[in-house]
Amino acid sequence: MNITFLLNGETVELRNVAPTTTLLDWLRETRALTGTKEGCNEGDCGACTVMTRAPSGPWAAQNACILLLPHLHGRELRTVEGLAPLEGGLHPVQEAMIAHHGSQCGFCTPGFIASMAAAHAEGAEDLDDRLAGNLCRCTGYAPIIRAARAAAAQPVPAHLKNSPPITAPPQAEIPESGDELAAWYAAHPEATLIAGATDVGLWITKRLMELNEVAFLHRCADLAGVTVTDDEIRIGATTTIAAVRKAIAPHHPGFGELLRRYGSEQVRAAATIGGNIANGSPIGDSPPPLIALGATLHLRKGDTRRSLPLEDFFIAYGKQDRAPGEFVEAITLPRQPDTLRCYKLSKRFDQDISAVCGAFNITLAEGRVASARIAFGGMAGTPARAKSTEAALTGQPWCEDTISAATTALTSDYAPMDDMRASAAYRMECAQNMLRRCFFESQGTATNVLEVQP
Repeated sequence: MNITFLLNGETVELRNVAPTTTLLDWLRETRALTGTKEGCNEGDCGACTVMTRAPSGPWAAQNACILLLPHLHGRELRTVEGLAPLEGGLHPVQEAMIAHHGSQCGFCTPGFIASMAAAHAEGAEDLDDRLAGNLCRCTGYAPIIRAARAAAAQPVPAHLKNSPPITAPPQAEIPESGDELAAWYAAHPEATLIAGATDVGLWITKRLMELNEVAFLHRCADLAGVTVTDDEIRIGATTTIAAVRKAIAPHHPGFGELLRRYGSEQVRAAATIGGNIANGSPIGDSPPPLIALGATLHLRKGDTRRSLPLEDFFIAYGKQDRAPGEFVEAITLPRQPDTLRCYKLSKRFDQDISAVCGAFNITLAEGRVASARIAFGGMAGTPARAKSTEAALTGQPWCEDTISAATTALTSDYAPMDDMRASAAYRMECAQNMLRRCFFESQGTATNVLEVQP
């Protein structure tokens, strides 16, 4: 595979690239750009963070350890070595890190610098969220946050504002549109489609898998983006989680808040909504709220398209209703008043996989439950609706007695998993408590309160 991209302002043309070569390995072993560090090699620690963007698009922090070289085709890349202005001096975040003593042992510092520079370039103010994907083993977070805030007032260096022109010649394995992808995938139905690679990257770095035929989807512009009409919200399959969060939060704030805890900033900038669905994980965070909102999934194979309710896509653990050569094209949600509440339980608040993820879309009329759509992840082999619980609620008064009966009904909806994240009994109790929390919050009772003991 041949790829062309900009590296720290320089055009790079690579020939016969192995498609599973990680950017981290190439930077360190081929280009000797060793500021980008290897820590976890699975997208968790942030030591390998770099900045990427489409020409003249927004900068995003991404993990080089699970970013594959073909992802860069037609894009711009900046490593920590390329952040300082060409005329000399340092980037504002580099100066601030020195002034505020933000570097201790220094191993994590280049990754922090890259994340801070991406946030600085986009004028981001949510710095705790932006830096949650960068771990400091010296516990130096306070001075790092102070440095990020101090740098925010400084102008973005000129070399990070505008991209030089870049010509990226067509590559069969990097389709430019959904039509090109459909034709290619129909001819190569056993191939692996790679969007953000936040999961596939681990197949390569941890399982040491060899992938034969692959296609990269990041240049299929018509498969990305969110369109809002009076009737529906349509989300393209290759829309990143970061973009979905930005678009969905004004309509369903609870969903937006759930996506704030989806991985890290680096992961959200790469992971796609279609990949999270097509992967079929029982603990994926996006399917439960989408199912609760009545989402429809749109699939394509060649020139043939079909649609189905999202909950019907998940057949059993590791099995989805998708034929060889068929791919997720989009997801649509009916426009509706916001009654959605989402809850995620994980061992860490930030950057952790759900043990249980619950989504409750309950509408009331005259004090009774008019309709209920409830879905959980982590409670079964697939994301699934709690239909017995929905039935126990519908038509009943919205009161504690009804909630008590509905929590009992939950035990007939799921036979939870026992695994390293949670026991089956704990999962069931947590799911029942999420329903109780939904009720109490609807009554104006605060449920997320830190009690300070005297």
